[in-house]
Amino acid sequence: MKIAILASGAGSNAANIIQHFKNTPVQISLIACNKADAGVFQIAKDNQIDSILLTKENFKTSDQFVNELQQRQIDLVILAGFLWLVPSNLVKAFADRIINIHPALLPKFGGKGMYGHFVHEAVHEAQEVESGITIHLVNEEFDKGKILFQAKASVENCSASEIEQKVRALEIEHFPKAIENFISKM
Repeated sequence: MKIAILASGAGSNAANIIQHFKNTPVQISLIACNKADAGVFQIAKDNQIDSILLTKENFKTSDQFVNELQQRQIDLVILAGFLWLVPSNLVKAFADRIINIHPALLPKFGGKGMYGHFVHEAVHEAQEVESGITIHLVNEEFDKGKILFQAKASVENCSASEIEQKVRALEIEHFPKAIENFISKM
């Protein structure tokens, strides 16, 4: 089983996934990122995993990235803090084999622009009593794919930063296990 991880930032979820699958038959074969200065590139280097920089051209307007994944015989694509909308050619090439994590309980607080602190601030402003994570399959729309797993935490009377901390703990605990569970059913 070969996995490609797509990220846009520091790479904490990517690092957690890499650590979880060390010394297993699951191989993290590629890290791809759309920001040249992102910390996830150092994580890839430290773990001797190939990495590539995604551009609008090689990701959105051509088949170059899809071809790269296919040449590397990637079985599963994981979005770990990746902020770009996945283009239809990639969704079609890896139908039901692209997984994303979202830092809220979808369908609430999803969609374009709803990521990171924006989500936690919206949850706080809405005075929600619970929040959490949603792990879902990816389709051509932001945060609309089939839900695979959700985990919840009480956030009543919490600040946005406290909500973020609780959600982050859920990500660390559950994301790699949910991927492993998905793989076991493939």
